[in-house]
Amino acid sequence: MEQWLEILKFLVLGLIQGVTEPIPVSSSGHLLIFYHFFGLGIEGNSSLGFAVLVNFASLLSVLIIYRKDLARLGANSISYLKDRNPEQKADFRFILFIILGSVPAAVLGLLFNDVIEEELTGVKMIGISLFVTAIALWVIRNLRGRKNDGELSVKDALLIGLGQACALIPGISRSGATIVVAMLIGLQRETALRYSFLLYIPVSLGGMILEGEAIMQIMSDPDMFLPYLVAFIAALVASYFALKWFMHVMKQGNLVIFSVYCLAVSVLIFIFA
Repeated sequence: MEQWLEILKFLVLGLIQGVTEPIPVSSSGHLLIFYHFFGLGIEGNSSLGFAVLVNFASLLSVLIIYRKDLARLGANSISYLKDRNPEQKADFRFILFIILGSVPAAVLGLLFNDVIEEELTGVKMIGISLFVTAIALWVIRNLRGRKNDGELSVKDALLIGLGQACALIPGISRSGATIVVAMLIGLQRETALRYSFLLYIPVSLGGMILEGEAIMQIMSDPDMFLPYLVAFIAALVASYFALKWFMHVMKQGNLVIFSVYCLAVSVLIFIFA
């Protein structure tokens, strides 16, 4: 019975991660909220490894959905390096901008990760961060933008990368922060969404590399292999459908629903925490 309860807990945590990772409501914030109010969480050194594992599941869903874009970007970038065909330059630059946009989060994460974990993971802080996310999403609710993939600049990539770095704080949504910045600087909704989620790839892969040993340790525990596998599959499936839904919401320009949701959760946190 205890084993099944453990599996159920990991199923819930995987679903929370999967549903909230793609949409702009902060997956890390929601995991901490559920841990605070419902006692769901991973104790000790396994917590970081678990977070990276389910984030990798979300990454796989991104790779599946954007597989055609990635194949095109990769093929055209390689071809451009060989032939310098100007028609393929935009895709080559887009890849460079994804790499460049990943730098701020990587640098600031290495410098301030310990401070963030010690000082900024309280549930009240998450409430403040969700309130900030709500306001930011409200500000851009009617923006459309004109810049497409080929009009991205170095400045744009760095600014969006700084937005992603803000999401190191639990409660600040990574997808929300990057999309907010992207739309504020004039990117089209489709370009903002695509760049945001392709920017997620290097960050997630970096986390996998840094915490690879921790992940191997938790997965090698025979008693915990099944619960972690359940969480991984749940996060993968939930992320896939959540991202598909979010793409539809972005196309319709209905970001306001996430603003209202983040505001509501923020208020509830301050009432009951």
